[in-house]
Amino acid sequence: MSRSLAKVVGAALASVLVLAGCAAGTHPGAAAVVGNTEITVGDLDQTTRAVSTALGQPFTSGATLSNLVNSALVQQITEQRSIKISDAETAAGMKAVVSDQATYDKLVNDPVANNFLRGVAQAVIGTIKLGGGTGVTDPNAQQAQQAGQGVIKDASKNIRVDIAPRFGKWTDGTIDGKASGSLSDLSPQSQASQAATSQQTPQPQPQG
Repeated sequence: MSRSLAKVVGAALASVLVLAGCAAGTHPGAAAVVGNTEITVGDLDQTTRAVSTALGQPFTSGATLSNLVNSALVQQITEQRSIKISDAETAAGMKAVVSDQATYDKLVNDPVANNFLRGVAQAVIGTIKLGGGTGVTDPNAQQAQQAGQGVIKDASKNIRVDIAPRFGKWTDGTIDGKASGSLSDLSPQSQASQAATSQQTPQPQPQG
């Protein structure tokens, strides 16, 4: 994966979505409700187990839920704006999110973990498209991703996000006290990418 693409993916995974109008309260058995999407405790537990097994190390329920909530939020906003994401785009996005081939193979070979990774990748792509970009291979994807975050921030004011109290409270794009919601834990490459993104301000790249 190119350095510029790594920066885009790292920034997308570390994006902060400031949500407003989030009233407390979920349905019985629900870990979270995002607009018209309910994430059940059963689904959360199953996904957390599948991802942890695929990685060979613990992946917290907080990180899982944070990503599931973000994926549902971006999906609803892109659907409202008739933004489409093809299977080919999703496949490219999945590999961009998890650049380590061994880790990628383990995730996609488990149906539940595969579905989780697809959702995360589509959220990354959706954010870029909401900002006017074409996807993860867009040469201006970083700028588009940043613009997309602003679009999501505004649109999310009209989408209710409820988190069951046992899992914390959704604030500033994360579940407080549980996990960052970042998928950077999925591979050493992505982890290094996020660290580099957070420690330095990306400089404009010359167009060639």
